[in-house]
Amino acid sequence: MGMSDSNDGGVGGDVFTETTQQSWFSRIGNALVGLILGLLLIPAGSVLLFWNEGRAVQTARSLTEGAGLVVSVSPDEIDRAREGRLIHVAGTLTIPSPPRDAEFNLVAPAGALRLFRRVEMYQWQEESRSETRNRLGGGTETVTTYTYSRGWHEGRIDSSRFHQPEGHQNPQARSTSRNWNAENVRLGAFRLEAAQINEISADQDLGEATRYIGQDANAPRLGDMRVSWRMARPEALSIIAAQTGDGFGPYATRAGDRLMMVERGRMPAAAMFAAAEEDNAILTWVLRLVGALVIFFAFSLLFAPLKVVADIIPPLGWLVGFGTGLLAAMLTLVLAPVIIAIAWLTFRPLLAGAIILVGL
Repeated sequence: MGMSDSNDGGVGGDVFTETTQQSWFSRIGNALVGLILGLLLIPAGSVLLFWNEGRAVQTARSLTEGAGLVVSVSPDEIDRAREGRLIHVAGTLTIPSPPRDAEFNLVAPAGALRLFRRVEMYQWQEESRSETRNRLGGGTETVTTYTYSRGWHEGRIDSSRFHQPEGHQNPQARSTSRNWNAENVRLGAFRLEAAQINEISADQDLGEATRYIGQDANAPRLGDMRVSWRMARPEALSIIAAQTGDGFGPYATRAGDRLMMVERGRMPAAAMFAAAEEDNAILTWVLRLVGALVIFFAFSLLFAPLKVVADIIPPLGWLVGFGTGLLAAMLTLVLAPVIIAIAWLTFRPLLAGAIILVGL
């Protein structure tokens, strides 16, 4: 493998290119390593698909169980007879004192449940773009362009990991992003802990509450910082959880899950379970897609040596690559549904059997 660097940044020196050459024999070696990885990823993707179907069924059973057991109670008093039972509480929050950012001496408005401080620093950022060309004989040439620019970014970027760190060092941050929760929060007679409060995101800007750390906001310099705040100020919350003392805890279902749901506003228990079922369905399809992509990538790795061999003549390599990609997609479309079907026969035998009978 060969390598060369050049600076195309002109006066600023902020654009660098790196050219690398990889021989055909090196590519074959990498493709064979990828083939071994592909052999491992096919069962990994299959296990993910199988596990996901079991997870979806377990979650659905837990939600069905919870929906049948939950009892809506008044937030105004705690009935000790319901200790450990699954309850639904909806009501107005009582927040004695809102959260405070002591570093900047900023107190959130009355009624704020959470406070989030976002700190951005003006610093160097690296972007890279690569272009690979096949060469006659099966080798490749890759040209990577690294572009350095200054801009605002939350959190300090580690400039020591840049391809060209010299002249692009970022200073240490003088402050960092943080979250605060209000203390002694009550939902009627019930006490809220961080486990419930953290379920509510701080998504409301504090408007004029911004700070600039530097000389001139219109001409920022390296290391300047700008600080803004967001808060969560829900007037009411709805919670489904196990009654634990004067607070809430996760409810252990017979299916093996731990239920605890928190939503803004006053939401009926049925609506909260319906939303949870929808989330479960979405997650199931997302993981199905991820599992299928893992299997497709694995098959692509298995066929990669064929493309490398054909790349001795670049046009032939493109045709073989297209064909092996199409074959990988077809095999994925066969294997993934088979794995899901086997999982259904394992976790949903009655439904799977009914579908088979209808198909016959």
